[in-house]
Amino acid sequence: DNNESDAQMQTKLLEMNLLNAPQVADAILGNNMFTHFDRPYVAQLAEKAGLYQRALELYGNLDDIKRVAVHTEVLNADWLIGYFGNLSVDDSLAVLRQMLEHNMAQNLQIVVQIATKYSDLLGAQKIIDIFEEYRCNEGLYYYLGSVVNVAEDPAVVFKYIQSAVTTGQLKEVERIVRDNNHYDAEKVKNYLKEASLPDQLPLIIVCDRHDFVHDLVLYLYSNAMTKYIEVYVQQVNSSRLPQVVGALLDVDCEEHVVKSLISSTPAQFSVDDLVAEVEKRNRLKVLHRWLEAKSSEGSQDPGIYNALAKIYIDSNYDPERFLSTNKLYDPRAIGAYSEKRDPNLAYIAYSQGQCDDELLRLTSDNGMFKQQARYLIKRRDLELWSKALVGDSQQPLNQSHRRQLIDQIVSYSLPEADDPEEVSVCVKAFMAANLPSELIELLERIIIEPTPFSNNNNLQNLLILTAVKVDPSRVADYINRLGNFDAPDIAEICLNNGLHEEAFNIYKRFEVNTSAIGVLIDHVGSLDRAYEYAERCDQPDVWSCLGKAQLNGLRIKEAIDSYLRADDPTNYADVIEVATRAGKFDDLVRFLAMARMKVREPMIESELLFAYAKTERLSDVEDLLRGPNIAQVQKVGDRCYDEGLFEAARLFFQSVSNWARLASTLVRLGDYQSAVDCGRKANSTAVWKDVNSACIAEKEFRLAQICGLHLIVHAEELEPLIRLYESSGHIDELCGLIENGLSLERAHMGMFTELAILYCKYRPEQIMDHLKLYWSRVNIPKVIRACENAHLWPELVFLYVHYDEFDNAAQTIISHSADAWEHASFKDIIVKVSNVELYYRALRFYIKEQPLLLNDLLNAMMPRIDHTRVVSMFLKSDNIPLVSKYLVAAQASNNKAVNEAYNDLLIEEEDYVGLRNSIDNHDNFDAIGLAQRLEKHELLEFRRIAAHLYNQAKRWRQSLTLSKKDKLYKDAMTTARLSENTEIAEDLLRYFVESGNQSCFSACLFTCYDLVRSDVVMELAWRHGLTNEAMPYFINLVREYQSKVDTLTTELSDLKTKVERSSGGPGVPAPNNGQNQLLGPAGLGGRLMIGHSGSPASVPTPPNAFIPGPGGIAPNGNPPPPFGGF
Repeated sequence: DNNESDAQMQTKLLEMNLLNAPQVADAILGNNMFTHFDRPYVAQLAEKAGLYQRALELYGNLDDIKRVAVHTEVLNADWLIGYFGNLSVDDSLAVLRQMLEHNMAQNLQIVVQIATKYSDLLGAQKIIDIFEEYRCNEGLYYYLGSVVNVAEDPAVVFKYIQSAVTTGQLKEVERIVRDNNHYDAEKVKNYLKEASLPDQLPLIIVCDRHDFVHDLVLYLYSNAMTKYIEVYVQQVNSSRLPQVVGALLDVDCEEHVVKSLISSTPAQFSVDDLVAEVEKRNRLKVLHRWLEAKSSEGSQDPGIYNALAKIYIDSNYDPERFLSTNKLYDPRAIGAYSEKRDPNLAYIAYSQGQCDDELLRLTSDNGMFKQQARYLIKRRDLELWSKALVGDSQQPLNQSHRRQLIDQIVSYSLPEADDPEEVSVCVKAFMAANLPSELIELLERIIIEPTPFSNNNNLQNLLILTAVKVDPSRVADYINRLGNFDAPDIAEICLNNGLHEEAFNIYKRFEVNTSAIGVLIDHVGSLDRAYEYAERCDQPDVWSCLGKAQLNGLRIKEAIDSYLRADDPTNYADVIEVATRAGKFDDLVRFLAMARMKVREPMIESELLFAYAKTERLSDVEDLLRGPNIAQVQKVGDRCYDEGLFEAARLFFQSVSNWARLASTLVRLGDYQSAVDCGRKANSTAVWKDVNSACIAEKEFRLAQICGLHLIVHAEELEPLIRLYESSGHIDELCGLIENGLSLERAHMGMFTELAILYCKYRPEQIMDHLKLYWSRVNIPKVIRACENAHLWPELVFLYVHYDEFDNAAQTIISHSADAWEHASFKDIIVKVSNVELYYRALRFYIKEQPLLLNDLLNAMMPRIDHTRVVSMFLKSDNIPLVSKYLVAAQASNNKAVNEAYNDLLIEEEDYVGLRNSIDNHDNFDAIGLAQRLEKHELLEFRRIAAHLYNQAKRWRQSLTLSKKDKLYKDAMTTARLSENTEIAEDLLRYFVESGNQSCFSACLFTCYDLVRSDVVMELAWRHGLTNEAMPYFINLVREYQSKVDTLTTELSDLKTKVERSSGGPGVPAPNNGQNQLLGPAGLGGRLMIGHSGSPASVPTPPNAFIPGPGGIAPNGNPPPPFGGF
């Protein structure tokens, strides 16, 4: 075991093996079998034995580790690399130094592997310092090569570049400077310049990536390495040609060299950048021939033509022609270039490229407003016009400049225009700029003076409209002088701007009479001038307009006169509305009579009938109704009815045979019998309601009942009718009405229900009979609420029962037992309830009020009640005797609480026979507790029951003690026999011998024959002189043994015969495998032992054989023969 107490033994064991069998020691240490030995001492022994790996595992001192770790030739490389993961950073660095110092050539590879794996932990800079300390460039290169691709420290990358240069790995230097993004470009550039590499490609890559092109060109040119300049722009990055050319010009390189370089470089650079670089140095002419060549080749690059344009402008080589004809240069750039040199050239460039903002600024700054005006007119751009006339956030408006521009436009530029679109855009621009005065000035110059646009409809309209807004005093003059404008539109605009007289003059000049009179009516507001104008014109349309205006002014009579003169009924709807509202029915009759002759409209004839009714011209009404008409007679009748014109309404309703409305009208006229007759014809619920309410109000109950019988068959009309009768106090009439309605064919549930509710309220003595007859046709929930409100408890119970709400029925009976209880019905109800708690509430109710009927109630509820809870309830109230019959019936469930309660009741009543029967038939009770109570009872029979209970509980000795105490020897012998215990039976025999009870001794032998042992009986009989009493027992015993011996003899003989037959003949003994057949020495009653080793399993026991066991008990379970069974 690996125990700390065995540390010395472990050390000694390892010492012995290390000195004599190192391989065994290596296996022990490798399996970690011991951990409590002296580690430093064992490590020294392992080192001496050459087990350097085990020594390193055990050493903890740095000097020891350094001494052993240098033996890399015998150490497993993978293990050694993993071992460094257990050392601290300082210890690891110290061991690495030791390994390099001891044998660099041998240990370099493993050192590099360790440094690579633990680079993040040890620190790259510290590892670099170690390699540099021992001047191990090769190791440094290999280490950095393994970490440089993931390193982000610029110093690490720089060191790798240095080591690669030192070791001559220029391809690796080239790869790193091209692909790595974490080195210090400035530092690397300077280092590569100082290193003077044979191939300058790494330096070129660094300068190209980090924009050191100027420094690169200066370095290469100053060191006469121009071929690398060509390599750079031709093979590495042609897009850097502009910067290279600029740098060459800075060092005064000869022009032919620069031109040659440009010509030989692929066209993958920006011409604009090249031009910019050359232009910054005022050497643009260097590119002239190259640019011309590119242009001749058909190049589309704008930079080429921009450069050519600048060269032409500076050299004044016909720049106007080039700027006007060439479309490929950048107008904005060339315009800006030309502004200070020649504004006219800038104007040409800007206009060619439509550089609007620049052109506006140029012409405004240089006072070129004539050119600006011409450009704006030709350009036809409203947004540009807005900038020129209004200004914007970038170019604020200068008022003096705008005035000069407008003068140029009005005086010279616009009159020269011959394109209508140009004029139109200009006018729109002035309108958008909100320059109405200047616009009028412009339009007068175009329209009033002879020009191609003098007769232009749009311009004339615009001139008048502008004058309307700016100078209304000129409008009248323009209307008289101009003749090609849109009169209706202009007149409408004049009206909108308050120039009513001007608008009237336009309409009057162009003879638009209806519009002219409309101006007088709607805007001037003079009906008198309008009447005079209508008299002068005398046109129907004019009279119609005047009539409408008079009607709106509530001059009803004058309006109707005007309509009659116009013979125009078209506005009949407004005339009818205004005249009706004003009550001018006499004038309205005149208008409608004229309108009826012109137009056949239902509204006209309907209003004429109503006007006749309002003016009480009933004869005219009858005449019109008798003749052909299209009047809406029904609506007119309704209006008359609403207005109280009942006589006229009667005529209208009779005309259309509307019996319903006619009945209502007759009610208002007081003719109730006729109203009822009309109601029969109408057969409408609303009519019957109306007539019924009127008859009730007049106490015409016979007619009211006729109406009511037609109403109550509609369920929705029943409740309002009942409220009407109840509010009037006519209860008897209401009950009689509904009672008569029950016999109707259409009698419904609501009638039976409402009658029941009425009985509950007013005739409670009739409710029960009603419910018994019609309970299936009433709405039971509603009647239940009515019965609750009226405190009709028997009726409420009746309804609950028939509504299958037995819980509520039972609760009602319990709560109102004085009125609602009846035992038979309650018993039927309680067994149907769903809430079990009601059972126990019912029992408490019966205990309190009907205790003699408890057993009957319990018998009814027995299948559903909890017997335990019921018994507990009666025990608490001390009423168990009241439910004795229930307890007897409930014992069938063998419930413990019931059994114990009934047993207690029998004990209290001293009914030992009933108690014995209860105990024998129902065993679910506390038998021991009951036995303990009964064994102290003063009556013998109850103590016998206690002994009986102990027997059932198999407490034989307690039962025997109790039977002996009461001298119940027969019960004692029965107990001993039931126990089937030899010791108990023999103890009872000894008790009878000691007490001298010889007869009981003999009886006990008979009773416990199969329990007592024959030797014990023989001893007791011999010692106490009871041989005569025991002789029957012995006789029976001998007879029993003799029968068994005979049976065994027969079976043995049969067995021998079978054996002889199987062995081949008589007298030949059967083989027994070397074993002798032995007859068991058990003597009389013993078993025959046949087979090897005395096993009894060889001879089967006959089925009917009796082989006594201990105490004479048959093992096969057959009872012994009785005494005298010879």
